[in-house]
Amino acid sequence: MGTIVLTGTLVLVVLGFGNQLYWLAAIAVLFLYVRYGRSASPSVPPTAGPAGGAAPTSYKAYRERRDTQAKWERRYRRERPFEARRQAREKSGQGKNS
Repeated sequence: MGTIVLTGTLVLVVLGFGNQLYWLAAIAVLFLYVRYGRSASPSVPPTAGPAGGAAPTSYKAYRERRDTQAKWERRYRRERPFEARRQAREKSGQGKNS
């Protein structure tokens, strides 16, 4: 995110040599990034899944996320047994009829 903001600011600065409004836009972008972009709360949990964002910051956070995921998977298997079995068959490769 920071790279994109810095690149955009650099482009606005270069364009600012022809129009001073771009200088103001570059300053505004940097101000908003410093004010709101970097100070995003780290207490917000990352989304689930392999593309869930950054790795957990501690082992405790990892364990909590893993336990929560396991709880939801057990609940899914309990509430949807046929779908869970079908997915398990497809995952193991037995569901292919090629």
